[in-house]
Amino acid sequence: MGRVLPFSTQDGAARDVDSGVLLDVDDVTLQYKTDDRLVTATYKVDFQVHRGDRFVLLGPSGCGKSSLLKAVAGFIKPVEGAIRLNGEPVRGPGPDRMVVFQEFDQLLPWKTVFQNVLFPLRARGVPAKEAAERARDYIAKVGLDRFRDSYPHTLSGGMKQRVAIARAMATEPEILLMDEPFAALDALTRRRMQEELLQLWDDVRFTMLFVTHSIEEAIIVGNRILVLSPHPGQVKAELNAHAFGHEKSEGFAALENRIHTMLFADQPTAPVKTTRAARP
Repeated sequence: MGRVLPFSTQDGAARDVDSGVLLDVDDVTLQYKTDDRLVTATYKVDFQVHRGDRFVLLGPSGCGKSSLLKAVAGFIKPVEGAIRLNGEPVRGPGPDRMVVFQEFDQLLPWKTVFQNVLFPLRARGVPAKEAAERARDYIAKVGLDRFRDSYPHTLSGGMKQRVAIARAMATEPEILLMDEPFAALDALTRRRMQEELLQLWDDVRFTMLFVTHSIEEAIIVGNRILVLSPHPGQVKAELNAHAFGHEKSEGFAALENRIHTMLFADQPTAPVKTTRAARP
């Protein structure tokens, strides 16, 4: 396979040549009921996440990107289509998918940083010594070694999110699901957290599905970006952004403008059907 150009949207595909398909979202339609009607959150959304991807779901509020992440997590069942992880259908939540939410208060307030990270490991039956070593290791990776014995109420918002990331990563899931985890942070802390997430990825090389409505954040954090249309969410394009994550270059600005035009042009772009790898 030849090199995919950074702005390539032909068939919506931008694939890593050395990574296998881990997550397969196949023509997924999601719906939910309100008091008086049935709402379609997404319509026939189709994409694949490869091992080691930093895959971003990008779109305006109401496009169903968080609903898609919850469906991958197993919290929502598609009304149409299928979601597979390692070739197996997703039928509910599981330890192979860990979620980091936007809210700061996702930690157990009566437990210390160390105890919060340790808790899911012990709950899964990881031996005490191994669980403690893994907890300490991931707390150190997110730069909170000095705060292991601190309680959540003493931490800043950014520090709480670091703990949540360490807790999720310590379980060594197949894929880390992040639902706008930095949206509630101030601009400077948010930028620092984005850089720290990239540094952690360089160290661990995990697979990530990341939801955001920020075009800039999508380019910084992601190596692949799925652009979704406004409600109901449909695939507009899949873009390769791996070359633009670390500095403000002309290419970064050009990609940012391209996505902005794609999302906010008066005439919406026709939905794109992504290229699918052959299944066994």
